[in-house]
Amino acid sequence: MRFILFGATNIAVLMVLSVVLRLLGIDPQSSMGFLAFAAITGMAGSFISLLMSKSGAKRSVRAQVITQPANEMERWLVDTVARQAEQAGIGMPEVAIFPSSTPNAFATGAKRNDALVAVSTGLLEHMTRDEVEAVLGHEVSHVANGDMITMTLMQGVVNTFVLVLSHVLGSMMRNRDSGGGGMGYFMGRMVGQMVFGFLASLIVMWFSRHREFHADEGGAALSDRSKMIAALERLQSLSGGAKKTMPDSLAAFGIVQFSAELMTTHPPLHKRIAALKQNQN
Repeated sequence: MRFILFGATNIAVLMVLSVVLRLLGIDPQSSMGFLAFAAITGMAGSFISLLMSKSGAKRSVRAQVITQPANEMERWLVDTVARQAEQAGIGMPEVAIFPSSTPNAFATGAKRNDALVAVSTGLLEHMTRDEVEAVLGHEVSHVANGDMITMTLMQGVVNTFVLVLSHVLGSMMRNRDSGGGGMGYFMGRMVGQMVFGFLASLIVMWFSRHREFHADEGGAALSDRSKMIAALERLQSLSGGAKKTMPDSLAAFGIVQFSAELMTTHPPLHKRIAALKQNQN
């Protein structure tokens, strides 16, 4: 959830910054001008997205922050996150609930000591408290590990590389007789942004999957390993099977299954469960 929200915001910010820099007179087709354009757009877009992540997430999912617990469940949520945050050595995050029948949770925020941890109504309905505790620990671990900051840096770097490499490809295809950018430059940049953007997204998603294993270990430490395993097994049962990620007609082809895993921000649940069980002793 948090990566989808962050990614969508980042795309929007990149588009706005691109227009603003052009209006300011920075020519993206000149050498120095384009380097400035790529660096500012690539990095600034990611960091502005990060700064907007908490408020944007609240609006996007209609999350209600618990300021004064209205019932025993809300009190338990706040107390559990407070305890885990103290164990993890971070400031108390805001705790919120958002309406969704799908079991889900996310953490976001620009600072480790000023984050947001949110859970869906579906998560509270379908999971036991032990399982919810493990999920909360997983999200608090994301905050403690600084995953949002790390993802911001990585996203900013790959954004810059995509812009620069697509500019280089466009320059190679430029129609020299046009005296300007030409259709060749435009087409080269378009193709470059699609190809290099796709390759960059694979890198970001690989890193995201890598951090999920760390967050699972963090959730196990902040709650209990058996609770973390039970929470993932519950999600597995709710999602319809241990390894079901696509229709059976496609899952029969191993290469398609492998490609599907490359295009996700989270590892398959059965792999996360196996990793936790492997480290159980």
